[in-house]
Amino acid sequence: MAQIDIVSAGTCPFAQRTRMVLLEKGIDFSLTEIDLDAKPAWFLEISPYAKVPVIRHGDAIVWESAVINEYLEEVFPEPALLPRDPLRRAQARVWIDFANSRMVPHVYKMMLRQDQAGQDLHRQRLTEAVLAMEQGLRDLSDGPHWLGKQPSLVDFTFFPHVQRFVALEHYRGFAIPAGCTRLLRWREAMFALPSVQATRPPDALLIKNWAKYANDTGTGVTAQEMRET
Repeated sequence: MAQIDIVSAGTCPFAQRTRMVLLEKGIDFSLTEIDLDAKPAWFLEISPYAKVPVIRHGDAIVWESAVINEYLEEVFPEPALLPRDPLRRAQARVWIDFANSRMVPHVYKMMLRQDQAGQDLHRQRLTEAVLAMEQGLRDLSDGPHWLGKQPSLVDFTFFPHVQRFVALEHYRGFAIPAGCTRLLRWREAMFALPSVQATRPPDALLIKNWAKYANDTGTGVTAQEMRET
């Protein structure tokens, strides 16, 4: 019997975060995929936010990808995906928060906004976030990944949405600036990881599925939360 049951959905970037961590840690897990446009009743009973991922570990149920990933780090400490040093661990958590609060929202908001002024506003804010990421990598890392030679929870937090820049480029003309050479090298290093290759949706599928954000027709919880009125 699998140690962990994870509930995921198609190309959800938040669920991809946790699936990569499960693979990196070599944790035995079972995967249940649901349709977020037709959520089953049993899922709504275990997911208070009606979002994926959710994991079941014995009698425990945990939701929200960043929280799940820290839970997995504590319960399955090897291989470690956070530094042991308290300062380095704090720095990792700062960048995880940065991804969730300073980068990811502008990915969705630039896509959802149908007016040029709104798109330009979030283009500027996302560009500022990307430039900060470039500087963070230069300051913190002497290896290909965010905190050095081995990937960490920081890498797995950022990567799914950076991968989805392919949809931003297709619909909004946004791409990582050519001058962000450190960030571009990091992206290539991530693409080479087996855990990324096993969970990476094809670019064409991402472009197709993210049309709902580009056209502002998404009905899911994330679209509702990110939509500006």
